[in-house]
Amino acid sequence: MIPLAHSLGSQGIQTSAEIRPNCGTAALVEASLAAGEGALSKDGALVVQTGAKTGRSAKDKFIVRDATTEDTVWWGKVNVGMSPEHFAALKADFLKAVSEKDTLYVADLFGGSQSEHRVNVRVINELAWHNLFIRTLLVRPTQQELADFAPEYTIIDLPSFKADPARHGTNSETVIAVNFTEKLILIGGTKYAGEMKKSVFGILNYLLPADGVMPMHCSANISADGKTSVFFGLSGTGKTTLSADASRTLIGDDEHGWSDEAVFNFEGGCYAKMIRLSEEAEPEIYATTKRFGTVLENVVMDPVTRELDFDDNSLAENTRGAYPIDFIPNTSEKNLGPVPSNVVMLTADAFGVLPPIARLTPEQAMYHFLSGYTAKVAGTEIGVTEPEATFSTCFGAPFMPRHPSVYGNLLKERIARGGVQCWLINTGWTGGQYGVGSRMPIKATRALLNAALDGELDAAEFRRDDNFGFDVPVSVPALIAKGIDQTILDPRSTWADKEAYDAAAQKLVQLFIDNFAEFEAHVDEGVRKAAPAAA
Repeated sequence: MIPLAHSLGSQGIQTSAEIRPNCGTAALVEASLAAGEGALSKDGALVVQTGAKTGRSAKDKFIVRDATTEDTVWWGKVNVGMSPEHFAALKADFLKAVSEKDTLYVADLFGGSQSEHRVNVRVINELAWHNLFIRTLLVRPTQQELADFAPEYTIIDLPSFKADPARHGTNSETVIAVNFTEKLILIGGTKYAGEMKKSVFGILNYLLPADGVMPMHCSANISADGKTSVFFGLSGTGKTTLSADASRTLIGDDEHGWSDEAVFNFEGGCYAKMIRLSEEAEPEIYATTKRFGTVLENVVMDPVTRELDFDDNSLAENTRGAYPIDFIPNTSEKNLGPVPSNVVMLTADAFGVLPPIARLTPEQAMYHFLSGYTAKVAGTEIGVTEPEATFSTCFGAPFMPRHPSVYGNLLKERIARGGVQCWLINTGWTGGQYGVGSRMPIKATRALLNAALDGELDAAEFRRDDNFGFDVPVSVPALIAKGIDQTILDPRSTWADKEAYDAAAQKLVQLFIDNFAEFEAHVDEGVRKAAPAAA
């Protein structure tokens, strides 16, 4: 344990609890096991369960609407306001709950790896494993840095706290309340640890654009010749998988900033999906599940043998693993790299319409960035057989407090300034939509991605896609080398029913057009012309 340079009392937080400050991994694992919060797997990972909340509680997140945020936050379905009065009541009840705890774990951490653009975050937890999680996911200060660490933002995380909708203005007993004026975030009623890391992402997404820094929901890595690539994508599109490549240096798997000097990781760890994880497909990530210090959420474990079953989704489909970034081989020592040479936008198109790879102009890149498209497969309801389109602007709408055009214009400016090459990669379906076709082979995706990032496609012949207007390669030698049929490059040719493809393509085009209507007034003519063509 390393003492706090600034006490909780100096922040107006009074408690009789035993404070365990800045504990290391072993101490937090011991405390978690002693408290019955989790169990060790056969190979030493800490296995925990989050109960009813196995993912983010999007409808329970609020931002305090006051003079600071009134004209700077993009209010709507994503960023929902909470009155200062409701927050004051919530804060009073949180502080009362804190005062009555027996033990509290406190970690002083950095959000952001580039010193000029990071924020000092203090996290106060009632659960030892939550403190281990956030210590793993954020950037850990050195002992010298902790000696004079002054918290700027504070997160109080109490899963046992139950909000009162009548008193606190919430929708349920769960709450994530962000106050940018008081620089305080209150999380209660959920054991899903990802709420903490996403709250820090939200802080940086609010602060950095004012400094001209582009915050991004993306992974990033560096090639052997020193070129950085960033990978945008929603959950399940392959951000973590495709960036964890042993031949490239990993900067990070989820959240980054793009400054004038660098791409820098917001975090010091990774948070990977574990469901159906296999050693063959994702060897680097699989290896982390056998390490002491990894936290596995809702992964099913045999109580006798302590063997893990990554195919079992009985606890959750969204099983997760949190581990220090250096558990992945060949990671960036300082969690940062040069400004990008390539921007890759990932989508899992369950309609089976998009090609496995396409080259984008800067205007098309901004269009697809603001669209943030992926598709969910058919749900569990009887009779529901068609994919469901999902548009999450900036590939991370739930975490973007400002208007999407703020982030979109920053991206477009940085792409143009650096001559960045932009790509759209479909990791979804080929040969038909979900239920008819098959998932894009990961070896095909990797071959096409490497061909793009290594410059193999610079001299390739391209065709113009009839529906979306972007350029698609006609032939890629890397596919031939892997024994993959090149017809995969033309999605229409992979469908047995060509008319069905045309109908699906026009349906998807119209979904794009309808979704983008709210952004048209905020972009220039070039971006508007980058829209797909309706029949």
